[in-house]
Amino acid sequence: MLELHFHPLASWCWKVLIALYENDTVFEPKNVDLMDPAQREALERLWPFSKFPVLRDLGRERVVAESSIVIEYLTAYYPGPVELIPSDPELAREARLRDRIYDTYVHDPMNRIVANKLRPEEHRDAYGSDRLKAELQKTYDILERQFVARPWALGERFSIADCAAAPALFYADKVSPIGTARPELSAYLERLRERPSFARVLREAEPCFKYFPGG
Repeated sequence: MLELHFHPLASWCWKVLIALYENDTVFEPKNVDLMDPAQREALERLWPFSKFPVLRDLGRERVVAESSIVIEYLTAYYPGPVELIPSDPELAREARLRDRIYDTYVHDPMNRIVANKLRPEEHRDAYGSDRLKAELQKTYDILERQFVARPWALGERFSIADCAAAPALFYADKVSPIGTARPELSAYLERLRERPSFARVLREAEPCFKYFPGG
């Protein structure tokens, strides 16, 4: 009943894949190659911005886009044993806040660094890329203080915030390394990598890693 339109290398797609795998949610993966005009056009018919991930719910006749909104939708209509958005309103607010922190202060600058790397060399912005890397380093320092004596972003429970953190930190560490001076954040990233849901995402994406341009 569910289709996920995605690409296995795309970090925003990883966020939703982790959520799906956490709860063993049954879905049909639809790998989209945006370089193929026909596939891009098909995605655009679902979501005019031609961005993935896009979830299509055939049973409820709904198309849901944007990673956080997709996880909200799954939590509401396809819940599982892992409550990714807590029912407690205070915890839910905290989960959403941390989700936004990872998306805004880690995921977004990381993606802009990668996008700059993909430009023709004569059009790259070295100064802008260096500033974004400096922003990531500042964010790492803030996050480092949040993981003293807590395994996950909300403490003992895995949530949407961890779904956001996993792809964001994995790729950000490649373009602007977390480094050994931040042991708590480094250990958190390692726990994320070992989480079965994220480990599966990484295994499935591995054949595409050669296309990642690095920092």
